[in-house]
Amino acid sequence: MTVENTSVENTPVKNRWLIVLSAVVIHLSIGSAYTYSVFKRPLADALGWSSTETSLAFTVAIFFLGLSAAVFGPFVERRGPRTSALVAAVLFAGGHALAGAAVAAGSLWLFYVGYGVVGGIGLGIGYISPVSTLVQWFPDRRGMATGMAVLGFGAGALVASPIAARLIQSVGISQTFFVLGAVFLVLMASGASYIAKPPAGWTPAAAASGTTRRRTTEDLSQLTAREALGTPRFWMLWVMMFINISAGIMLISVASPLAQEQIGMTAVAAAAMVGLMGLFNGAGRIGWASVSDYLGRENVFILFFAVQLVAFLLLPVTSNALLFQVLLFTVLTMYGGGFASLPAFIGDLFGTKQLAAIHGLLLTAWSMAGIAGPMVVASVRDRTGSYEPAFYLFAGLLLVALATSLGMAANLRRIRQRNARTGTDGSLVGG
Repeated sequence: MTVENTSVENTPVKNRWLIVLSAVVIHLSIGSAYTYSVFKRPLADALGWSSTETSLAFTVAIFFLGLSAAVFGPFVERRGPRTSALVAAVLFAGGHALAGAAVAAGSLWLFYVGYGVVGGIGLGIGYISPVSTLVQWFPDRRGMATGMAVLGFGAGALVASPIAARLIQSVGISQTFFVLGAVFLVLMASGASYIAKPPAGWTPAAAASGTTRRRTTEDLSQLTAREALGTPRFWMLWVMMFINISAGIMLISVASPLAQEQIGMTAVAAAAMVGLMGLFNGAGRIGWASVSDYLGRENVFILFFAVQLVAFLLLPVTSNALLFQVLLFTVLTMYGGGFASLPAFIGDLFGTKQLAAIHGLLLTAWSMAGIAGPMVVASVRDRTGSYEPAFYLFAGLLLVALATSLGMAANLRRIRQRNARTGTDGSLVGG
């Protein structure tokens, strides 16, 4: 394979497309966490654990994903993507091994510790480890590159679900966790073995020669994680991500029963619709992230919230099955697109000095949204007997997000104008 990239001294360096492949392999592995629903009924049947007890393990895992991404972001910056990804591989695979041992012993608490805590920490470190590296390898295609990796996370369930289901039938639940853990260890370690940061001063060959039409993104500033926390744009981005994720998870959690109750879908048709939702979620990750390279990240988020606001106002009063699904699938593309565009947006706003650490801090929005979205809609449903008020509540949140995204765009214009006047990159500016 031809290596298209050369360092500033014209010595061969790693192929950046193989770096993408390595990142995708890592994200495909940890994305298998979304296969967890495959285990719920077998666990209940075999061990007598209730639906609430089995569901809690996944909630714990997602919580620790966000928490560990924030806590271990500086570790990823300090030790680099290869070591970090190897640590993630050991923890994620180890979590599966502990889960298998817990099932064999019939211990619910060990299952929480293994799958939820240990595996969740592996999830968080594995999620952020390749991302800052991709942003550095693709200054000309940030959104596309990170979108491909995060697409891998979304596609993990599509690959792992049928494999896990067959393994459960053939070797049992406990052995399935052991087998999957071993496979993930090999895959993630293989991805980690190639991934590395580009040499200092490296630029893509096409960009260096001026033969590409794509512009290399100019970072607004180069800030540490601590400095980023002191800027309004960090907190605006946190609010935007929290609301985007909350709205998407809320819709995912009620899509099937809502379709059956509101537009009269059969359970089979609703299940097929849910499967298609996963495809649109994945397509949105690579599609919107690539579009953001051309439209600008702040403009894409403004579009997200404007469209979703309309969708959430229309969904509870829509009785046409086709329109209902068009609105649903559109929201899901933007849910996935938000995840995929985030790393590139962080690079635009804060530079690549400590991108992994800043990414980790922002992923706490995922942890909070993963709890808030389903809990709010369930609470509203219990109190009112209808999903409709929940949609209007989330429409209000999306209006807040739209205002925040417009404020973000205005803030960025001011900083860019100030940087242009002063001739600085804003590295020491906290605006």
